[in-house]
Amino acid sequence: MRKILVVEDNEQLRAMLKQILVDSGYAVLEAATGAEVSVIYELHHPELVIANLLMPDKDGLEVIRDLHRLDRSARIIAISGGSQKNAETYLRLARKFGARSTLTKPFTPEEFLDAVNLELASET
Repeated sequence: MRKILVVEDNEQLRAMLKQILVDSGYAVLEAATGAEVSVIYELHHPELVIANLLMPDKDGLEVIRDLHRLDRSARIIAISGGSQKNAETYLRLARKFGARSTLTKPFTPEEFLDAVNLELASET
């Protein structure tokens, strides 16, 4: 079973994303804070990380940077909401930091699952 790490400080959204993934046959690891990500990644080596960019303790850009220090081939989908202008800026920066794809909140379950499946289907 393919493992995915969901990094989201909003408990309800994290639970919803987890349920979508579990219903689609994925094993899901969870992190409520950016500070937890490196340890979970090193212990479990998920195939994909879905990282919220705006979190109170350690933002998603730091998470992406840390993951790429651990594993240059880490697959990351960055997600962000906030104001539309800020979300676009953060998502653009996330790509520069190494996120392979991005999603702007709010997104539909179908859009989310399509992004996950597309990322996991890619070879590079």
